[in-house]
Amino acid sequence: MNRRIKLIWDFRGEDGLEIAKHHCVHLKEFAAAENLAFHEINIETINEFHSIAFVTVDELDMKIYRDALKPHRGELG
Repeated sequence: MNRRIKLIWDFRGEDGLEIAKHHCVHLKEFAAAENLAFHEINIETINEFHSIAFVTVDELDMKIYRDALKPHRGELG
């Protein structure tokens, strides 16, 4: 069974949530343009001044996303 990896981008400050939402648009555009599979592209609010955008992908596709998009961090999804 293939593991899922969650690639994460952190956005901090008063506009962090709006920036994270906008980043998700670009993540979806990238996946479509490159014809790449993903399980989920979404945002999470950590607190008032910290939000994240993330994409959850199969481990096999992780390097393509990682190398092209330079996430801040990753974790098993």
